[in-house]
Amino acid sequence: MSDKTRVRRLPERAVEDREAVAAILDEAFVCHAGYVIDGRPVVIPTLYVRDGDRVLLHGSNSMGLARAVRAGSPLSVAVTIVDGLVLARSAFNSSANYRSVVIHGAGILLDDAEKAAAFEVIVDKLIPGRLAELRPSTPSEIAQTSVISLTLEEVSAKVRVGGPGDDGEDLSEPVWAGVVPTRLVFGEPEPDVDLADGIDLPDYLRPYRR
Repeated sequence: MSDKTRVRRLPERAVEDREAVAAILDEAFVCHAGYVIDGRPVVIPTLYVRDGDRVLLHGSNSMGLARAVRAGSPLSVAVTIVDGLVLARSAFNSSANYRSVVIHGAGILLDDAEKAAAFEVIVDKLIPGRLAELRPSTPSEIAQTSVISLTLEEVSAKVRVGGPGDDGEDLSEPVWAGVVPTRLVFGEPEPDVDLADGIDLPDYLRPYRR
């Protein structure tokens, strides 16, 4: 951990175990990527996957994130999983249970040879089993897409679990307190209207879970 990634606010919630950090990154799949372009800060939501000691983000060559990396902008990527709303007996002590990771660094734009392999990693990580069914990406598709690699060198993580931390004098207040659990649920896959007859739902989507 460097000074840049040291957790200063509620340091007791800091997580330094690399496997725990990897588990958070593997469960989530949406991040918010921050960068500077044209002299202004920008934050965008985007899909990502963890691939070993790096995360991969992709999009069109013209997207602001890719242009910012080409211009040398540093990146900050945040991932959050909310596990519950923590309802205390006061607004001040109310909170949320969560698992979060923040990554700092300089993104690297992969070349075409690396992008082809990265596409396969992204598909396989997001929906395991799907890659075997898809046609290969064409050279034109690869050329039109940017894939950014960001190493997990400058990383901080925080986790909050448990119930409310009310002040002692508030415990007698006639107010309900506790935790409202939250979870992400994937529904039944909905077939495309143009799906050809005879194509059944693949086993890897029965059911899809993360």
